[in-house]
Amino acid sequence: MADSILKEIAAGNRTAVDECLKKYGGLVWSLARRMLRNSDDAEDAVQEIFLDIWKNAAKFDESQASETTFIAMIARRRLIDRIRFTSRRISADGLDDVMVEPADRADMKMQTSLEANDAVKALRSLRPEQQQVLELSIVQGLSHQEIADRTGMPLGTVKTHARRGILQAREFLGLTNPDRSREVHA
Repeated sequence: MADSILKEIAAGNRTAVDECLKKYGGLVWSLARRMLRNSDDAEDAVQEIFLDIWKNAAKFDESQASETTFIAMIARRRLIDRIRFTSRRISADGLDDVMVEPADRADMKMQTSLEANDAVKALRSLRPEQQQVLELSIVQGLSHQEIADRTGMPLGTVKTHARRGILQAREFLGLTNPDRSREVHA
């Protein structure tokens, strides 16, 4: 098995830096644009994030998280730090920009909101029967047997929809281990 890009970066492989930018640039840019208000801040943040990724590449442990998850975690932390820093400064924004932003915005609320939106998107990407089973399980707190009784599905089918739905949602969110992602399509 080939070493991960992060391991290659940690070993000093200069071509791995380019590979990292190509492979994860879109992910980091989309996180930055979602969390920051203007594209100049997002561009600066992306540069800082990739510097952090390169500095911390040796800390990557594939037994703890996938490479995508590791990079996303570094990106989110750096972006939250940037948001906290800018919220402490006196804003030089125009009145229109200030009026659009909620006055009580807290970093934790924003982070939770972003993660909730991502979870909803992941749930919507599933097949209807998987969505139904996961909504009954997660939102309404029903057991597999209660879901089977309510929907008329066999218990084994409910369990299969729940497992595959969770695995596919995790893959959609970039939270899967590449070796385990084959199970999703089984």
